[in-house]
Amino acid sequence: MSDTLDAGVRPPDERLTEKSLTARLLVRPEVGALVGAIGVYVLFFVVAEPFRGLDALATILYASSTLGIPAVGVALLMIGGEFDLSTGVAVTSSALVASMFSFQLTANLWVGIAVSLLVALGIGWLNGYMVIRTGIPSFLVTLAMFLMLQGLNLAVTKIITGNVASPNISDMQGFGSAQKIFAQEWSVGGASLRISVLWWLLFVAAATWVLLRTRVGNWIFAVGGAAHSARGVGVPVNRVKIGLFMTVSALTWFTGMNLLFSFNSIQSGEGVGNEFLYIIAAVIGGCLLTGGHGSAVGAAIGAFIFGMTTQGIVYAGWNPDWFKFFLGAMLLAATLLNLWVRRRAEVSK
Repeated sequence: MSDTLDAGVRPPDERLTEKSLTARLLVRPEVGALVGAIGVYVLFFVVAEPFRGLDALATILYASSTLGIPAVGVALLMIGGEFDLSTGVAVTSSALVASMFSFQLTANLWVGIAVSLLVALGIGWLNGYMVIRTGIPSFLVTLAMFLMLQGLNLAVTKIITGNVASPNISDMQGFGSAQKIFAQEWSVGGASLRISVLWWLLFVAAATWVLLRTRVGNWIFAVGGAAHSARGVGVPVNRVKIGLFMTVSALTWFTGMNLLFSFNSIQSGEGVGNEFLYIIAAVIGGCLLTGGHGSAVGAAIGAFIFGMTTQGIVYAGWNPDWFKFFLGAMLLAATLLNLWVRRRAEVSK
């Protein structure tokens, strides 16, 4: 009798088993970064009184947006299984091209902006094409591009202007309209809110929609997870990867325009090292170095952690000689916390 009952009882189908809310949250790549961000915010809220003001929040958001906008593209690229080490100097290159092209030809600034965008997209296309065509790892291809752009930024700027900075463009035709789009400021409760913060949130929302709601998003995850298998089922791997490199370039161009119209000029040696900050923000936000996993929201939270850390150390009045140490410690702690959350999620599956 018992054998008959046992034979008639089937084990529950794991696919139909409802997971707990905690388990569903833990599988999200940005959860670890969110927990880390809360921890960093509480720390500086307690130890630094100036950190609690609205002015401080506006400053943090602006610092986060200048890192967060390129980090959105870098996150998408990392999900697709590739890296771009040329992003930091590419931001500077975009600003230099826009300002010097218009200045030297006495053209409307919008002409220089358009030419700069075309140059940026061309750099992204070349990075992607070289990776696809040669099979050389993107780490090496974009490292070479980083060195070439760094040299061009310095050498060409000196040849054209005679110094290491672009000319002041504040009195040129088209400056006012361009500044409204790329670097406008508003006073909110006595604090200065930059338009780059709103653009940052818009780019994060758009990237999240693409990743989670479109066929292209599925392709990006597939290409990063298993490119050969994705190609076997009809995913246009080459076009997806080149498109991701060009997306990164478009967002670095936008960041370059923000910096140019915020300060009216730009130093040709700026941007070196920022490429690692973009990658760090993406990694803290849950992007795997192996590809196929991550989110734009997570990269945004990672950039916010970085913004809070850089400004929080200043507001706390800590010895600036320890700046890099505290910064590294905060980023490492957030990364380890993200790793712990991901492992908990794997156990909860």
